[in-house]
Amino acid sequence: MNALLLPLHGIGGRQDLPVPFGLAVGGAAVAIALSFVILGFAWRSPRYRGDASGKPLPRAITRTVDAPWFRWLVRLFGLAVFLYAMVSLLAGVDRLTNPIFGFVYIVVWVGLVPISLLFGPVWRTLNPLRTIHLLLSKVLRQVPSKGLIELPRRAGMWPAALGLFAFTWLELVAPDRATLPVLQAWLALYVVIMLFGAILFGDRWFSSADPFEVYATLMARLSVWGRRTDGLLVIRRPLENLDGLKPRPGLVGVVAALLGSTAYDGFSNSSAWIGWAQNQDVSMTVLGTCALITFILFVLVTYSGATLLAGRLSDSRRTSLPGLFAHSVVPIALGYVVAHYLTLFILEGQRTLIYLSDPLSNGANVFGTGLLAVNTGITNHSTTIAVLQVLAVVGGHLMGVVSAHDRAVALFPRHKALLGQVPLLVVMVGYTVGGLILLFSS
Repeated sequence: MNALLLPLHGIGGRQDLPVPFGLAVGGAAVAIALSFVILGFAWRSPRYRGDASGKPLPRAITRTVDAPWFRWLVRLFGLAVFLYAMVSLLAGVDRLTNPIFGFVYIVVWVGLVPISLLFGPVWRTLNPLRTIHLLLSKVLRQVPSKGLIELPRRAGMWPAALGLFAFTWLELVAPDRATLPVLQAWLALYVVIMLFGAILFGDRWFSSADPFEVYATLMARLSVWGRRTDGLLVIRRPLENLDGLKPRPGLVGVVAALLGSTAYDGFSNSSAWIGWAQNQDVSMTVLGTCALITFILFVLVTYSGATLLAGRLSDSRRTSLPGLFAHSVVPIALGYVVAHYLTLFILEGQRTLIYLSDPLSNGANVFGTGLLAVNTGITNHSTTIAVLQVLAVVGGHLMGVVSAHDRAVALFPRHKALLGQVPLLVVMVGYTVGGLILLFSS
């Protein structure tokens, strides 16, 4: 998130850990490996039932959530917020006091995670572009789900993977990314592609191509809220909710883009990278683009290779294994996001909410927050922040190990289920160690 103001995810450092950094990294790796051994002996049959599980909520809640008036209330709220932000984008001043930068990079991009964890897959209804497409369809008397042509099944989520790469490139690499012309150009292209695609392929396009919706939907799989196969809203364990994620073409590309881009964010803030890159004859934009692609491809190749090797070791030769195990990478990505962006979200999120009262930077105070100051008290607790960052990374990997193990005992022959998981375990331990090194690099 160095694209915006300050690399605030670096508040906690190696010196702030209550134990030596090397011991923390080694302990994290041992904890993950040990959890794998314990699961191998204590968890020998699948326990998660995905979307078939869950304790139903009162039917009155389901009826309310599914009621047209309630859905339209949520849709119009999302559209109103979007239109309000567009005032700053189209008529605001080109300086960092313009709230549009914090709105896009902080409130929306980082805020999608807590929103999805707290409320489940609500972004699908909040998505303002879905609402605009729905309104256009009603005016033209077209069925929103019907496009001019059918979206090829093999396209899957690959458009969203490309969209995630495009946004993270804007956020982390693009020159002058915190200027209005650059942000205007990117968002204009995004809106045109999303709406044109929806007209061409129907509203299914959003769940296949919209990077924000796909990202939010994945994170919502780690909430306690879900919908059972019989249509009822239910409450269920987050990892059981995650187990219901269906593999689709491009899903592996999406999780690789999320994990790889977050890892690159930590790497790009290291003094070693900055010092090396500044001494090269190639521009920082080219170097940053190549590095971002390298990190994403590294995750894609190592994860896919590990799952394919797992199939070979367990006598389950399936080319579909990367997609079947991709859900186990989602909690790892969540752990990285929390570790990297928690402090940024708290501090810059406050600043953005203050600036939103003055969308045109002309002294207005629409929401009465314009005279408030950012509470920076969190910066006085660097040790606590550093510990939370380690716990987020390790906790995400532990949840990934549990999810992968449950899927393995469901797919692999029982006597080879443990052996088949070894390649994925090695990769996950490597991600843990690498993630902590990047997180606390200086």
